[in-house]
Amino acid sequence: MTDRTVSRAEGPALGLIRTFSRSYARKHLYDTGQEEVRCVCGPCSVLFADAAAGDGQYRLVPRRRLRLPKVDTAVLGVPVGLVFFVPRADGTVTAEGPSPAGAMRWEVDTAAWQELSGTCPQLATVEPEVEALLVNTVHGLDEHWIVPIDDCYRMIAVVRREWRGMSGGGRIWPAVEQFFEDLTERP
Repeated sequence: MTDRTVSRAEGPALGLIRTFSRSYARKHLYDTGQEEVRCVCGPCSVLFADAAAGDGQYRLVPRRRLRLPKVDTAVLGVPVGLVFFVPRADGTVTAEGPSPAGAMRWEVDTAAWQELSGTCPQLATVEPEVEALLVNTVHGLDEHWIVPIDDCYRMIAVVRREWRGMSGGGRIWPAVEQFFEDLTERP
């Protein structure tokens, strides 16, 4: 494993965009104890192919991206339009959204998540801790994706890199829109 890490507490640093773009050919591990993404070489990643490897502390981040039809996330009670929802191994669900200081986190009502999963069966396939429902409904957009957790951290890094002043400035939303345009489906 290399020593490049991204902690949720630090938030993705401005230089993180380079780290993710250079390392995307590599695989990523999610350290459940530290709540951070770590780069891992291909041969080492094989050691973590089983979710129970490393006593479950390290989870291999999948590469799957799946674009979903519109998902009515209002039932989840999160009042922002740029957010990702992460099911946790203990059955809870968190919502995280970007800010100039990094990720903000809210607890989501588990029953509401289960209700939403009933209306969108693909949500039941989201791997706890390492995949998320990524949503962008800002400025009339309607983007709903199941993505690896490292894509969510990349989105947070884009917001931190482009944010200017109190309201974000003129560069933030074009950069977020470009981030979503660059997403492609992967099995």
